Amino acid sequence: MTKPQKPEPLLQDADKPVRSRPRKPRNPAQPNLPLDPMPDRVDPCLALLKPKPPKGPQWAFEVKWDGYRLSVHVEPTGIRILTRGGHDWTDRFPAIKQAAMWLPVGTAILDGEAVVLDEQGRPDFGLLQQSLGGRGGKKMSSDAIFMAFDLLYFDGHDLRQSELDVRRHLLEDLVPAGEQGDIRLSEEIEADGDRLLENACEHGLEGIIAKRRDAPYRSGRLGDWLKVKCVQSDSFVIVGYERSTVARAGIGRLLLAARKGNDLVYVGGVGTGFSERSAAELREQMDRLIIAKPAVDTGRKRNAVFIDPKLVAEVEYRAWTHDGKLRHASYKGLRDVQDNAEVYEMD
Repeated sequence: MTKPQKPEPLLQDADKPVRSRPRKPRNPAQPNLPLDPMPDRVDPCLALLKPKPPKGPQWAFEVKWDGYRLSVHVEPTGIRILTRGGHDWTDRFPAIKQAAMWLPVGTAILDGEAVVLDEQGRPDFGLLQQSLGGRGGKKMSSDAIFMAFDLLYFDGHDLRQSELDVRRHLLEDLVPAGEQGDIRLSEEIEADGDRLLENACEHGLEGIIAKRRDAPYRSGRLGDWLKVKCVQSDSFVIVGYERSTVARAGIGRLLLAARKGNDLVYVGGVGTGFSERSAAELREQMDRLIIAKPAVDTGRKRNAVFIDPKLVAEVEYRAWTHDGKLRHASYKGLRDVQDNAEVYEMD
């Protein structure tokens, strides 16, 4: 087989190849292409709780991550990592900060969740809390990784008015699927929502998230994102505890309350889910907040100690009783005040 002949260059005349014109210097009076100012902070888009997954091709599905909601800001002056409430936790996630410095981008804001994975690769909120030193702790977590699921700003362009599919396309270029670094992609899963939820529950995950593909990024809980949980998990105020001579750290049961308008209402207790360490840390914090009279009516309780309602616990539960109490509750950990967790709101 003979090699193909090298093509002849295009000619202007008989023997001179075509050349590009000399580059002209830019006219300083001509404006640069407009760039969007980088937001100092963006309030997150929040998922609305639903009992079952939505149907239709307009919905994209992901795993629900059980951790701390964060935004990672890649700025000309460096990296900032902000909590949902806007607190700067850059120094508390050194591994995520280092990974952000290596991202192939000049400026960006990534939305996602900091998690610590257990031996089976599942997010564990208790392990995340321990790695940060518990509620109010100041430890740095090198175990936490950042699961990125949205891109709000990219190289001078504000993407919040773009559709989710556009934002995801750019995010996947920035954080490719399958990489196992300290910043990873929360991958979109092509599946029927009901089947995906079933699989998530079988693997011990918290649930799934559904997002409208054509929706812009809107702060607040407006229904563009939906969450469906395998087991219910919400935040409740601790209003006291019952003493025990046999339980860990002497905590027989935590007494919990939810919000109802501007008031708190008692919703029962939780007596399982504590480790030796978490129980000891919790008892130490509660004993600093002891008050003489309960902040809410808990009914008659033997050996009860009441505290100022300043601690917020994350609690898993299966259902509600007919009189508004939690069923089969299990303690997961304390929420940090800077995480800005929302206390459960009663109807």
